Amino acid sequence: MWRRLGSAWNVRRGFSSAVRQRIEDEGDWSYSSEWWRADSDGHTVFRSISDKGNGLVSVVAYPSSQPNDVHWPEMERWLQRRQLEVLPVCEREGRFRILGYQWRALRFNDDTRQSTVKVMAAYRESEPGSVCLMQQPHCLAVPYLKSMLSAGLATIASCSYDIIEKAVHGKKTMNILCIGHGGGSLPLFLASKIKGALIHVVEIDPLVISASIKAMGFPAFSVMTQSGQRVFSKPNAIDEVLWKGIHEKLYLYESDAENFVLDNNNLYDMIFIDAYDGDDIFPRKLWDPNSPFLKALSTQLHPEHGTVVVNLHSDSELLNPDGSVPSVLEQILPMGKYVSRIARAYKDVLVGNGKEGSGLGFTVSVPWVCNTSLVVCRGLQKSGGHLNRDFFMNTIMSKSLEVENLLDLPFSCLQYIKRGLMLVD
Repeated sequence: MWRRLGSAWNVRRGFSSAVRQRIEDEGDWSYSSEWWRADSDGHTVFRSISDKGNGLVSVVAYPSSQPNDVHWPEMERWLQRRQLEVLPVCEREGRFRILGYQWRALRFNDDTRQSTVKVMAAYRESEPGSVCLMQQPHCLAVPYLKSMLSAGLATIASCSYDIIEKAVHGKKTMNILCIGHGGGSLPLFLASKIKGALIHVVEIDPLVISASIKAMGFPAFSVMTQSGQRVFSKPNAIDEVLWKGIHEKLYLYESDAENFVLDNNNLYDMIFIDAYDGDDIFPRKLWDPNSPFLKALSTQLHPEHGTVVVNLHSDSELLNPDGSVPSVLEQILPMGKYVSRIARAYKDVLVGNGKEGSGLGFTVSVPWVCNTSLVVCRGLQKSGGHLNRDFFMNTIMSKSLEVENLLDLPFSCLQYIKRGLMLVD
């Protein structure tokens, strides 16, 4: 989840970090006016009551201006080629036609925007009444996701660039855990950009999973049973056209995060955590240093380069001089005052609190919104118990450029790691 930072609504966009010709970023903040709207501007396409603490779960659709309809025939041709490539002759039943593109926002209790994705709607001429939705994996709309990806990937690349390079080309498996699913844009982006990625996604609320698949175009083949098998033994024909090569790498589990990590012994290269509930609270058991969750997570993080990235609400620009939260903001930012405690807990449990080189943690402020990305990594070492902030910053910035070019990202990584970087003591 994320919050708009009122004082930064019109902040000038950060400078580009590369001279290469970058593809258009359909999730650029300049398009936020299309999906940051009043209820009257959109229409509800999913609505139900959760029994997992998220209250009223809904998905609201808004028109998208991009890609322009002049580009739709190109996408139709891509779909036709895919159909010829992946389906047997007996299942090639008519050409695909694009109906349009929409933003779709997942919301809790009608006022918390949990996530936003872009979807394409299409149909096959042989089945004009059957519409399929395809979430656009290249489009990340909310800034905190770009911050998590930029800071996390630049950090693990700073430990060993080969980890990223080989995984991107499918020469090495990169095991990733995403705790908190939302609309699924983060794991889908990773699966589409990193050929060697295998991604476990953990979501406690089956209603959120249902909303992401039925109303937000997330691939249904990813859903797993409690016994660890896929719900669907094989994808249907249309899903195979849309997702072949991607949905096989996604494993979406309905589970409490603590139970999931306690019940398995997987080893992860990267872990992304974004797990706020319907009351906009980051559950204490996911950050308490004495919790079984953090202790179990520590055993499942790769010992040499394991990197954890956590999305946190931040109130650093809104605190009282003594660091306390103004009373008027207590209900608006219920977790902000605990950001430093969460950062310390993750660092101490996952990399230790000793002064010798056991790893480190840092935070960066997210542009345009009131969020902080926390990164804890086992592979970045201190020398003699000290780390020069400028040297560390230059290292991360340099690796961010390499990652950005390697993955052919539509946005500048540097823009999302250069603001307010602070080391966790």
